[in-house]
Amino acid sequence: MPSTHLVFAYDPAHDIGSLFSDVQLAGIFPDSKEFVDARPRSAPAAIEARYDSARRTPGFVLRAFVEQNFVLPQPAGDGYHTVASQSMVQHIKALWPVLTRSADSADIRSSLIPLPSPYIVPGGRFREVYYWDSYFTMQGLVRSGRTDLVKSMLDNFAHLITTVGHIPNGNRTYYLSRSQPPYFAAMVSLYATATDTSQALPYLDALEREYAFWMDGADRLKPGEFYRRVVRMPDGVILNRYWDDLAEPRPESYRPDVEIGQTLPESLRANFYREARATAESGWDFSSRWMRDPKDLRTLETTQLIPVDLNSLLYHAERTIAALRAFRHAGGDAEVARRFNQKADQRRQAILSMYENGFFYDRRWRTGEAVRDRLTLAAAAPLYFGIATPDQGRHVALRLEQEFLGPGGFVTTKIPTGQQWDAPNGWPPLEWLAIEGVRRYGRADLADKAASRWLALLDRTYRATGRMMEKYDVVNTNKKAGGGEYPTQDGFGWTNGVALALCAKTAGTCKN
Repeated sequence: MPSTHLVFAYDPAHDIGSLFSDVQLAGIFPDSKEFVDARPRSAPAAIEARYDSARRTPGFVLRAFVEQNFVLPQPAGDGYHTVASQSMVQHIKALWPVLTRSADSADIRSSLIPLPSPYIVPGGRFREVYYWDSYFTMQGLVRSGRTDLVKSMLDNFAHLITTVGHIPNGNRTYYLSRSQPPYFAAMVSLYATATDTSQALPYLDALEREYAFWMDGADRLKPGEFYRRVVRMPDGVILNRYWDDLAEPRPESYRPDVEIGQTLPESLRANFYREARATAESGWDFSSRWMRDPKDLRTLETTQLIPVDLNSLLYHAERTIAALRAFRHAGGDAEVARRFNQKADQRRQAILSMYENGFFYDRRWRTGEAVRDRLTLAAAAPLYFGIATPDQGRHVALRLEQEFLGPGGFVTTKIPTGQQWDAPNGWPPLEWLAIEGVRRYGRADLADKAASRWLALLDRTYRATGRMMEKYDVVNTNKKAGGGEYPTQDGFGWTNGVALALCAKTAGTCKN
């Protein structure tokens, strides 16, 4: 099993003793992420000892102690001001340097995992690289002629795979126990398309190592058994789920996790923490998609589900590895290519079986039942990656048009719960998958309609606020998107990337 702790890096939840939970639960910071991103001014063990002594003295003020002993982080993009005369497209291109971080220096007192090459951060509270965000950011970088930055980000992800054993949720120590939707193969494919296939070959080893991380334990499973991120279905096919190696509160969301955990019997808390972490690995944190009871976050069942989009991504990874092995055509490559194509064929058949009544559904792997009461935009993934049959693609596109397309674009789910990955919100990565997915299956008319509505919403919001937001209300386009554990952030990496990519696809929609 890959290591989930870098011995040379600061791990805030475990390195400063009770100070960590005391600060997080005191509510000094409205957002738990602020403290885990803070940098200790001296050795964590020394701060822990200082705290143990200081807190017993009369007049002790916890906030003052934290400010004396830690350097507090600033939001990414802090201090940048929009130029009123700029169009949305000009604004996005001007934001690339603001959101770019140069190569990191190693710092044992930081929770940041240093990366050797420049990279783009999303913005706001998100001061580090994020795994799946980066694919959608790269779509815009390619359109901006910045394949150099795409390459440096790929180099960083390959570096993480080599040093950590996988690509974590983000380059922070507190994210090491989980990954995010595995878009690395899609990133490599995007880069190869923007340059040429030979440019993708240096990433083949990292692709195979990341794939091995997702498939860890698969070889020894019997039908009906599971381990980490793999499940062997009753028919013998291996499929994947989201998981996290730890069953404790997320450090970056410590207070909300603990507060919910305290409403459960102690025997159930570890399972809730694991489910919350696995849901964070999905990227959709949180959504009715993952809850038995859409009104109750305590009923998260993410590890019990076979997600259609996760398995679509791993199908694409299998095809990409096979294609690069066949392209290289060195000793043994043809046999490995054949084996990966066989894996992809088996996975595709399993994904096709997740289709019924014109839609793709997640499944509960213990029973095989489709989660039919949870229609979500994840159904677009088999279209985006070309897995669906032509007939399936047409039917899914029709249901997306009839049931998901709102005045501002495609809505994420049909259930308004107050969670951020639910109605009425639309999210840039899912807009891109759905728009390009239906385009791939002959519905350019629907793709252009959805893209123009989404871009109009972004442009109107930008002109009113001077900002690009991480998510938008696509049902009531005059309202600001809400929900979730933190305020809606601006910046914003994947919004910028998808906007530029859609502008390139829909000529005349965007002003340069």
